[in-house]
This record gives sequence, structure tokens and C-alpha cells, in this order.
Amino acid sequence: MARLNEAIEALESSPSPGVSSRSRIIPKAEAEVQRLNADRSRLAQELDTSEARAERLEEANKEVSRRLVTAMETIRAVLDR
Repeated sequence: MARLNEAIEALESSPSPGVSSRSRIIPKAEAEVQRLNADRSRLAQELDTSEARAERLEEANKEVSRRLVTAMETIRAVLDR
């Protein structure tokens, strides 16, 4: 009976297999979440940079278009004279 009680106490005091695997999984999951957050931050910054560049290109496109219209009107005026 004493040996049975010792065995039961030993089993109760030892960590269960689920706890052991959870203690290994949680740090991995936390590391993965941190990596995903870092990726998200990097992608958000890249998106902001790309949007700013797209806006600058759109403004440059409008300016070039405006200048071309002005040049065409000038050429037409010269040819009409």
C-alpha cells in the first residue's frame, strides 16, 4: 500500500504530458505572433511609402499632361499664324 501511495504521489507531482507540450508550444506561438507583428509593421510602412510614391507620380503625370497641352496649344497658335 505504501508503494502504491508513493507511485500515486509521484504521478500527481509530475507534470502532465499536455502541460509539458503546452509549455513548449506557447513560447513558439508567442515568437510567431511577434514575427507576424513585425512583418505587419514592415508591410504597413512599405505600403505607406508606395502610396506616397504613387501620389508623387500622379502629380508629376498631371504636370506633364498640363505642359503637353500648353505646348500643343502653342504649336497650334504658331502654325495658325
